[in-house]
Amino acid sequence: MTQHIVKSFDDELKDLARSIAEMGGHAEQLVERSIAALLSADADLARAVIAADKNIDAMHRRIEEHAILVIARRQPMAQDLRETIAAIRISSDLERIADLGKNIARRTLAIQSETFSQRVRVGVEHLAELGLGQVKKVLDAYATRDLAKTQEVCAKDDEIDAVYNSLFRQLLTYMMEDPRNISMCTHLLFCAKNIERIGDHATNIAETVHYVITGEQWGEPRQSSTRVEA
Repeated sequence: MTQHIVKSFDDELKDLARSIAEMGGHAEQLVERSIAALLSADADLARAVIAADKNIDAMHRRIEEHAILVIARRQPMAQDLRETIAAIRISSDLERIADLGKNIARRTLAIQSETFSQRVRVGVEHLAELGLGQVKKVLDAYATRDLAKTQEVCAKDDEIDAVYNSLFRQLLTYMMEDPRNISMCTHLLFCAKNIERIGDHATNIAETVHYVITGEQWGEPRQSSTRVEA
């Protein structure tokens, strides 16, 4: 971050960065807890996750309002403008990540009385591990302005898509083998899709951080033709 003659301007930009870091930590924790609730069929934890999403929504609103005020007061340019716009973009992606975690918690409440096979459990755990890894790495990249980490996050997106596609086909097979699995597998398909989308939002953040660091947009638009839609 550049230093300014007006110290209060520096403080405002630093406050924005701290707010993003705080919101990111809460969003990451919410997703972790939603996955834990799903795998352990913990209805109480799922309800706590759903309730916690309101706090993240409030953080999102505060960051957007703060960023807009910075633009109005300071009329930032170049790096400062990128930092401010990035705060708005990243907070929106973090809010969506939290919403997707909340959606997983809601699905958990719908299937809490049902059990799924160890193979499916392993698939969900693997997908969740990759998705959460993306969120953690991109938040680290934002905090340290690490260009290499943003590139790692973007490169990892295809792996998450591949794991999601594999789990999608596996769940479809279970549904065809036994119609009694249809309800549970349908909910798990939506959970898997939510995790895959969390990875997409982490990639969005990586592209935004890349823009903050370099002043250039990230390469060509990502291709999604190989992804299987739920």
